[in-house]
Amino acid sequence: MPGKLDSKISINDRHDCSNKVNVIDVSILKVLRHNVNMIDLIDLSSEREQELNDALEALHFAFRAVVARPDAMLAEHGLCRVHHRILYFVGRNPGLGVNDLLAILNVSKQSLNAPLRQLLKQGLIESAPDTKDRRIKRLRLTGDGARMEDLLSGDQRERFARVFRQVGNEKEAAWREVMRLLADD
Repeated sequence: MPGKLDSKISINDRHDCSNKVNVIDVSILKVLRHNVNMIDLIDLSSEREQELNDALEALHFAFRAVVARPDAMLAEHGLCRVHHRILYFVGRNPGLGVNDLLAILNVSKQSLNAPLRQLLKQGLIESAPDTKDRRIKRLRLTGDGARMEDLLSGDQRERFARVFRQVGNEKEAAWREVMRLLADD
């Protein structure tokens, strides 16, 4: 890309289910978990760069396919992906505390507040005080919440099962390792 890279990047913020665009000043992104050696980036052969771009595109299109049907189902209920993530992790961890959910999702209380309130209001999640420490709210899916989560994630599980059957156990294990390494990097 010739010329100076603009330090502001526009992105769609899908956490609030709107189509508004936010601008992020990337010049503030000085704190990285890993140092980037710019020589490594410059030395990429055009062939390798294309392979990496192909991987990025594959990730994008696969993710889009995996979330398309659940996104449509969520939209019918005035919900979006953040609601699905909440339903998923509360469903996997009944009795999960709100602070634990914040840690799993790696979001602020402010980001979680509105979508969690909406799920509570729609009767998909219930909240009860902890038996030992009443300051802690324990979250559980309601019957309707469990059915909704099963429809949303069930579609995704079926897609993964179908693809994993096609590629076999060895390639499934390799995919899981790549995903784990990406998540931990």
